[in-house]
Amino acid sequence: MAGHSKFKNIMHRKGAQDKKRSAMFSKLSREITVAAKMGMPDPDMNPRLRAAVQAAKSASMPKDNIQRAIDKAVGGDDENYEEIRYEGFGPGGVALIVETLTDNRNRTNTNVRTIFSRNGGNVGGPGTVTHGFNHVGLITYKKDAIGADRLFEAALEAGADDVDSSGDEEHEIYTDANALHEVAKALEDLVGEPEGAKLYWKPMEMVEMEEGAAGTLFKLIDALDDDDDVQTVYGNYDISDEIMEKIGG
Repeated sequence: MAGHSKFKNIMHRKGAQDKKRSAMFSKLSREITVAAKMGMPDPDMNPRLRAAVQAAKSASMPKDNIQRAIDKAVGGDDENYEEIRYEGFGPGGVALIVETLTDNRNRTNTNVRTIFSRNGGNVGGPGTVTHGFNHVGLITYKKDAIGADRLFEAALEAGADDVDSSGDEEHEIYTDANALHEVAKALEDLVGEPEGAKLYWKPMEMVEMEEGAAGTLFKLIDALDDDDDVQTVYGNYDISDEIMEKIGG
């Protein structure tokens, strides 16, 4: 159970959550409502809803907002969202996976393809890049919440596949996708509630980025993130700290 992956989801860059808090809350609310509609409106009985609520909590979304999103599903909200995944390539040959929730497939398709084409990328068909990723469960704990050794022991006992404590802010625990919520619950019983628990596209190999391509890539991902229908963007980019500082990431 060792690993030292350097990739980071663009959504987790410093300052991104604060800068786009309102848009992020809207997306989190949408995911909570969809999850509650698809199963029981009780997070303890609905793994997807539990993950959505945990993500909302980790983003400091107020409890009232979370409850309103659940109540919206229970109240028979007539909005119906479709899950669509886009796959493509960005600058420097980076592989990208874009997950969306939309009530208008044509609008989302046009917007996503336009954003890619205007920022040095292109969209492919299903399976274009997912073969280069593993779909896994990702559980995170803040570094200051628990020591690496204690967490490693707990993760081993809970049935996790891998633990990465090489990051500056979080421990990352990886699980089989189907075992995510079982492992998360076991870890919660052992060491407390995690910062987050979700399904995740983990790259098998990383693409090292040069400064020019990295700057264009961030423009592409920021534009995708600004689209209301886009929920999450994953990529296999590896950017050095020096380049991150130069481009303001």
